[in-house]
This record gives sequence, C-alpha cells and structure tokens, in this order.
Amino acid sequence: MLKDITIGQYIPGNSIVHRLDPRVKMINIIILIISLFLIGRFTGFAIFLAFVIFTILISDLPVKRVLNGLKPIFFLILITLVLHIFLTKGGTVFWQWRFISIEEEGIYTGLFMVSRILLLIMFTSILTLTTSPLQLTDGIEYLLSPLKRFGVPASELSMMMTIALRFIPTLLEEADKIMKAQMARGADFESGNIIQRARNLIPLLVPLFISAFRRADDLALAMESRCYQGGEGRTRLHELKVQKHDIVSLVISSVIAIIVSFY
Repeated sequence: MLKDITIGQYIPGNSIVHRLDPRVKMINIIILIISLFLIGRFTGFAIFLAFVIFTILISDLPVKRVLNGLKPIFFLILITLVLHIFLTKGGTVFWQWRFISIEEEGIYTGLFMVSRILLLIMFTSILTLTTSPLQLTDGIEYLLSPLKRFGVPASELSMMMTIALRFIPTLLEEADKIMKAQMARGADFESGNIIQRARNLIPLLVPLFISAFRRADDLALAMESRCYQGGEGRTRLHELKVQKHDIVSLVISSVIAIIVSFY
C-alpha cells in the first residue's frame, strides 16, 4: 500500500507533458481544479475523466501506476461515500430501518463527491509524475515571486515545499523497510482493534521519525557544504522559457475548464 502512493514520485520521460514548462503545468492544474469544483453534473465528470485519460496516455505514464495511486485513499473514499449515503436526505427512499435510511439524494451526493476526489487525485498526481523536483522548485519560486514585494521569502518557501514533496516517497520507502523488519521480529500491524493497531504503530513511528530527522540533518549539512544561499542572485543551469506547446496546452486546459464548468 505504501508503494502505491504516487505523490512526490517522478517518472523520467520525454513526452510532450514532460517537456511542458513547470509554471504552465501548475497554472493548468489550478485552472482545472477550480473547474472540477464547479461541475454540477456527472456529464462534466465524464468529460474531465476523458481529458485525464488522454493526458495520461500522451504522458507515456503507466496507467496501472496512476490507478494504483488511488489505493491509499480507498478508506477515505469509502468513508465519504458511506457518510453521504446515510446522512444526506432527500428524494426516493430505497431502504429504511428506524431512523436510518438510504435515500436517492444521499447516493447521488456520495457518488458525486467520490468522483470529484478520484479525479482530483488522478490529475494532480500527473504533475509530480512528469515534473522533476528541480523543475517544481523553479516553477513554484517563479509563481511566488510577486509576493516578494510583501516580504514573502519565495525562494525559501519553494525549496521547503519541494523538499517536503520529494521526501514523501523516500519516507514511505523507509517506512516499508522498517515495517518489514519489525514484522520479522514478531510485530503485528494488522490484528486487533483500532486502539491496538495504533499502539502497534509505535515501533514503526519512532525509528521513522529518527530516520527523518537524520536525513534532514544530512541534507542541511550537504546544502551548507555546497554554499547554498538561495534567494536573490541565484542562477540556474536551465532557464525556464515558455514555448508554443506551452501556450497550446494552456489554451486546451482553459477550453476544457470552460466546457466542464457548464455541466
């Protein structure tokens, strides 16, 4: 399950999506996420899903890899669906027992919210899967640069956000190794009730936190030894340039956003 999390992972490639400017990618993501929350019918979700599948295919990403990224949020999706089914009232009553009932509006709202969450996770995961951590840092820093006038440290914020994002798969891999080592020593992470399972996670969390702090300290020493300063005056090996295919992708995303917003 831990290996299925796609957030923070990067798959190198040379597809048209990989070559897009990271700033344009993030703007596209923002536009489409806003449109996703404006969709009012399942027809809009169907159009959005078709666009997501099209983006995955032209990105040369393994479809199975993207779909596996939905497994870690299965519990969240299930809870969301169940809560809406039993708590949202309205429409035809399909089943009722005392004060508990399943009604048409609850099923509709539950499926609606689940569809929104699934599409949101699928589409945002494409950003990290097709964008290297260095490109993410440069893109975030550029988008936050107007805030420098108000004293916001855009360079430092972008670096921290990218490092946090980059360390997600690293910590997940470390957690998987620690879990297997503890299970080899007799630890049980699956049996018992919720409270017992939470207690059983202590042998996993303690070494994981120690490892995370050790990695953070090593990273800080490495950055200091390379005289990393950041902020003003920092140069880049590859300067970001918006090209024609970036403009085309921005236009396509805007058109898709406008279309789905009317559904």
